[in-house]
Amino acid sequence: MTQGLPRRIKLAFIGQAILGSIVITAAILLAGLLVRHGILSAHMQREADVFWTGREASPAYPLPRSSVIAGYLDPAAPGDRSAPLELRQLEPGSHQQPVPGASDKTLAVLVDRRPQGTLYLTLDPTHVDRAILLTAVVALVLSLLATYLISWLTYRTSKRLVGPVSWLADAVAQWDPRDPDASAIKPRNLPPEAGNEVRHLSRALVGLADRVADFVQRERDFTRDASHELRTPLTVIRVATDMMLADPESPPRTIRSLARVQRAGRDMESVIDAFLILAREADIAPQSAEFEVRDIVHDQVERMRPMLQDKPVAVEVIDNGAPRLFGPPHVLAVMIGNLLNNAAHFTDHGSIDIHLAPDRVEIRDSGIGMDAETLGKAFTPFFRADPTREQGTGMGLSIARRLGERMGWPVSLDSQPGQGTIATIRFIG
Repeated sequence: MTQGLPRRIKLAFIGQAILGSIVITAAILLAGLLVRHGILSAHMQREADVFWTGREASPAYPLPRSSVIAGYLDPAAPGDRSAPLELRQLEPGSHQQPVPGASDKTLAVLVDRRPQGTLYLTLDPTHVDRAILLTAVVALVLSLLATYLISWLTYRTSKRLVGPVSWLADAVAQWDPRDPDASAIKPRNLPPEAGNEVRHLSRALVGLADRVADFVQRERDFTRDASHELRTPLTVIRVATDMMLADPESPPRTIRSLARVQRAGRDMESVIDAFLILAREADIAPQSAEFEVRDIVHDQVERMRPMLQDKPVAVEVIDNGAPRLFGPPHVLAVMIGNLLNNAAHFTDHGSIDIHLAPDRVEIRDSGIGMDAETLGKAFTPFFRADPTREQGTGMGLSIARRLGERMGWPVSLDSQPGQGTIATIRFIG
């Protein structure tokens, strides 16, 4: 079951919650610092204003003095406290001053200079800091709880909305592309929480599945019908050429032409056989039976020999323990026949050796070979390594690979230019 989209949504919400927590924490800390500075500055300025107002009314008005605030005046009048040296060195305005003997504590200092003198106020901000810290902690906790709660509720809602999409994706993933069954995803079978968008997507997928099924059926019917219809004229051609070749009065030039016609007919029969097998892909598997691989190989070698009658090419079958398989022998015959025909087309001299082993069949030729670029295109339908050669349809290797993929008998090629090609059919399992 796919969990990609819900997992990404979950990670997105977790990331947003973490980012939101960082932003909220930074904002509250910054707000706390600004509030602290504002509160201290405003409180000390009020104390200074009250003092100067009182001193104008009465020269004996005392300097501010409490458990948290202390005032100094310069020049000091009788009864006033003189400012310490470290305060007198400060410029007018608000300052932070370390407490002598306590490096971890600071005092808020206000220097208020007027014509009457300079007032120095020091304030211990401990109580203010505690109040602001407590307020900030409470605000931070409440904000984070609200953020996490909202994120969790939103995630749950999103998960419920995405759930039908994941369910739909799982159902579509189980389709057989050759015969998709769309009944399970019809709107009436969707989960109750599916929204209008999911139902619209479901209807679109059902329509797509029906069109794909129709297309596959039309392609299969056409391939099957066309293949059957082509057999009739090929049979006529084969019988007619056999009769003409059997005529001892046929001139050599005519015999060569008839041999070419027969080779082309055999090539076409191989293509038709392969198409018939592939056309049954969605219906039933080809008929299977136990068979000897060596029998298939020897039969296809004999069918391939007429293609080499005008070439100095030796053909040898080397049996190192050919297996006995259970499967469709006709499929293997088509595969080996196509590979042998390909070797015969591109081998003008030398040899074609067929090596039989318990787990494979190797067809080694001394033909023109292929470079890396050509080798990469060798299984492409209708691709021909040497278009100047009149034999071949460019379908042999492609058909052999498709049949091998279907039956679990993969086909591979190994080739070098001018050094021939090795085609291998492996029997897996």
